[in-house]
Amino acid sequence: MRNRWLAVAGLAAATVALAACGSSAASTPSSGSGSSSAPAAASASGIKTASTSRGTVLVNSAGHTLYWFAIDTPAMSNCNGQCASYWPPVPASAKAAAGVSLPGAFGAIARKDGSKQLTYHGHPLYAYTGDTAAGQVNGNGISASGGLWWAMTPSGAKLGSAASPASSTSSGSGGVGY
Repeated sequence: MRNRWLAVAGLAAATVALAACGSSAASTPSSGSGSSSAPAAASASGIKTASTSRGTVLVNSAGHTLYWFAIDTPAMSNCNGQCASYWPPVPASAKAAAGVSLPGAFGAIARKDGSKQLTYHGHPLYAYTGDTAAGQVNGNGISASGGLWWAMTPSGAKLGSAASPASSTSSGSGGVGY
């Protein structure tokens, strides 16, 4: 009987320790950019949809909007270094929240630093440090780092647009210069 009690206590302690490790590991961007203050990157798992003032978007478990970069390809992120400190990549370990059904497919790509980044509808996903509260879409339509940024919609279209993500273009001019 005593062995069973110790086994149950040990299992409970291990569960708490693993949960603590999982939450601290997810708080750092996978890009190694050193930006741990990104609130959107802190809870990248549990992806679901949310209604915002601009429309329905994909969000992480903290309710922070996820974005895609127009100059990325389905196999490569073009946001590295300083760019990734403003737009932390969503780690490939992030998954859809339980019970969430989305029309697009999730995937993963390898980044230049060797980490894995989550993709949706063939777009690498990012958080945005300019979104400081759930439901914000401050990064939508920003021109930065040589291209345009769009909030990820369940269909993959630009937020507020019926165009498909494959038809997006990037002027690379104007906007924020990081």
